[in-house]
Amino acid sequence: MPAKQLKKSTLAIAALGLIGLPALALHTKNAGPAEVKIKFNLPPPAPLSPEEALKTFKVEDGFRMELVAAEPLIEAPMAISFDDQGRLYVVEMRGYMRDMEGSTEGEPTGRIKLLEDTDGDGRMDKGTVFVDELVMPRSVMAVNGGALVAVPPNLFFCKDTDGDGKADVKEIVATDYGTAGGQPEHMANTPTWALDNQIWSAGYSSRFRLRGGVWQKDAGLGRGQYGLCQDDQGRLYFNYNSDLLRCDLLPTEAFSRNPLLRNATSVNAKVVTDQTVWPSHPTPGVNRGYDEKTLREDGTLSTATATCGALIYRGDAFPAEYYGNAFIPEPSANLVKRMIVSEKDGIVTADNATQDREFLTSTDERFRPVQATNAPDGSVYIVDMYRGIIQHTSFLTHYLIANIEARKLDQPIDQGRIWRIVPDNQKSVKATRVPAETSERIAMLSHANGWVRDTAQRLLVESADATAAPALTALVQSKDAKPLARLHALWTLDGLASLAPDTLRSVLKDDDVTLKAAAVRLAGRDLAPELLALTGETDALVQAQLAIKLSSINLPDTDVALAKLLATSGSNLLIREGAMTGLRGREDAFAKMLAEVSTPENDTQTAPVFELLGNLIAMAGKALPFEETLTLAAAQPKGSKVQASLIKGLANPAGGSSKSAAKPKLLWLEKEPESLAALKASVTSKSSTGEFAKISARLAWVGKPGAPQPPKIVPLNEAQQARFEKGKVIYAGLCAACHQPHGYGLDGLAPPLVDSEWVLGKPDITARIVLHGLAGPVKVSGRTWNLAMPPLPHLTDEDVASVVTYLRREWEHNASPVEPEAITKLRAEFKDRVGMWTSDELLHKK
Repeated sequence: MPAKQLKKSTLAIAALGLIGLPALALHTKNAGPAEVKIKFNLPPPAPLSPEEALKTFKVEDGFRMELVAAEPLIEAPMAISFDDQGRLYVVEMRGYMRDMEGSTEGEPTGRIKLLEDTDGDGRMDKGTVFVDELVMPRSVMAVNGGALVAVPPNLFFCKDTDGDGKADVKEIVATDYGTAGGQPEHMANTPTWALDNQIWSAGYSSRFRLRGGVWQKDAGLGRGQYGLCQDDQGRLYFNYNSDLLRCDLLPTEAFSRNPLLRNATSVNAKVVTDQTVWPSHPTPGVNRGYDEKTLREDGTLSTATATCGALIYRGDAFPAEYYGNAFIPEPSANLVKRMIVSEKDGIVTADNATQDREFLTSTDERFRPVQATNAPDGSVYIVDMYRGIIQHTSFLTHYLIANIEARKLDQPIDQGRIWRIVPDNQKSVKATRVPAETSERIAMLSHANGWVRDTAQRLLVESADATAAPALTALVQSKDAKPLARLHALWTLDGLASLAPDTLRSVLKDDDVTLKAAAVRLAGRDLAPELLALTGETDALVQAQLAIKLSSINLPDTDVALAKLLATSGSNLLIREGAMTGLRGREDAFAKMLAEVSTPENDTQTAPVFELLGNLIAMAGKALPFEETLTLAAAQPKGSKVQASLIKGLANPAGGSSKSAAKPKLLWLEKEPESLAALKASVTSKSSTGEFAKISARLAWVGKPGAPQPPKIVPLNEAQQARFEKGKVIYAGLCAACHQPHGYGLDGLAPPLVDSEWVLGKPDITARIVLHGLAGPVKVSGRTWNLAMPPLPHLTDEDVASVVTYLRREWEHNASPVEPEAITKLRAEFKDRVGMWTSDELLHKK
């Protein structure tokens, strides 16, 4: 039954509080029960004017809500960003869910509006269409005199050069920023200029940097769903729809160096354990309302289900105790939560500021807060989409559709508000504008408002004004300046490529640990002697940054220092994970070095490190390092913590954190290793016995009882070897940016190719993907990727055969090569193919 035909029957039965007819759910794989019951027979809520909506808010004592902008000045606001003059860029996603089929999402009705407060009363009164005719725009970020605008699959830089408020420049920065026509709640969003002068995004695995007006792209990690912000130290915060807050505790780019650290806790760290929410009115219209655990007896949502757009408050308008708090919108529950963020030994956690009530709630069911942001006036701004339907069509359940129809939540669709939260004692609102003079911008780095500091730093870096360096250096070295001002000055110097080694040397000796940790992060190989002198440092964040840096330098002295650091502090999760970021491919050698300094007195520190090293070696799936580590384990004292940790690590290639991980591949050895028998005799505990059995089952050699026939490795002939070399060049130019030179892929962008069943299976499948592309979802090594691999039709048959041969023989792969004639035959067989393949089509073709 079409959704529009449900309306009459739904309304009639809703009067009885029961629906006996199946409603239409567009998310067919997880639509919930077809027979649904509306649990709370509430009357359809009337749409409210901004003035009426204002009366529905209940905000924490000492604060009030103010209207900044509303329809008709803005429509369907999704995201905002302030420029340095206090003007406000607004994303208007006007094509989103105008009906339950989402039938208008392909129309170019979206736009970016530029709002101004011309009379200084704190209310926006002028709106100019900055960019229009956009299909489902996603995000905006003020930068470089213009704005980055996300319109999947593109990220544009748009700029007004003639002063009329309308963009006349529109340059493409990236073409992989989401997917055209994809799920809007699962695509790249919220580009954010962070303290490190990198532009990071949620749901996107690359980062950008602006140097001399040129956009540079580099690897990162994909995490988060919608929304991104930072704290004073530059740590990135984000969330998922049912997970209120997460954080990258350590620099994200470090973890992109080791693709096997996908399960690291130091990035994408869970900050909040209690996902409880307390709406101020019944909220039956949530997607899983049919589940008994979703709604309380009073009809209120019990735990978060649509969390997005979180904020770490860094303004100067609220009382001091609110600084650093997290403000988290939950649009399905019509509320904004406040949480108190704490840190201990580098680990960040957050707890509810109050119990049984929230910082901000509304009884208006159309109040849909989707983003909270710091503002130039020190307050908190809230973006309110103001609509009934918030769930995307592809995820609508029978239950939610019934509620929408019964309670007339499908209309209106072209409204939206932006609100400001201010203290009651603040009578007037005055935004800070960042001046154009370099000296005044440097002074702004000492401002109490984090938005002002961030913007001043960004403008200084964008200016590329090298004359700012002396004053910035003086600020960094000033003992009288605020530590935060010195930190911003340090990163500004780095952004200007004007950070002198002597300046870093002085900061490495500073008493402020935040500054010292930043200096370690910024130090190069030339400062290795100074870094070695810090191994006695006791602060966890400094130690973690030091572990990252020492492992990346990869010199004998730095490796020895790293081993000594872990022998005293390896039990700290951040420090041991930081150490692993630069050890890819040499974990077994480092394990031997660590064993030399490990003793019964420090094994509490080293044992967790050995387990992690074992995890990574097992995950890499290479026979020689695995055997070397097995020998190391056998050489440890019988029943020792170190031995048990190595065994546990080698037995758990997924680190014990992934139940869906694929079965690890068999490792072929030349003969039965002597260490295996020695290790078996050393194993005493029940747990170690089971783990040893996993290790033994993974190893194979000729003559081992029950082992299959060893793989037959046929050497490449001269022509095939030539194609392999050609394929290597093609891969480096076309494929490595996404799948990476190491072949382990990039989170959120490209799955791994190493040991992939798609690469090592039937050669025609890999070739067909290269020829026509592959549209997700696709399961690779036990993990599902919902991405698209574009076709490469410009490659010749010789090119395709070369790159597929390379994939099937690189990274210790032993699969058969591919001949150009086979590609010619495939191209002819599927000459009429237009769309990308799906995994089902490829797997079920006879």
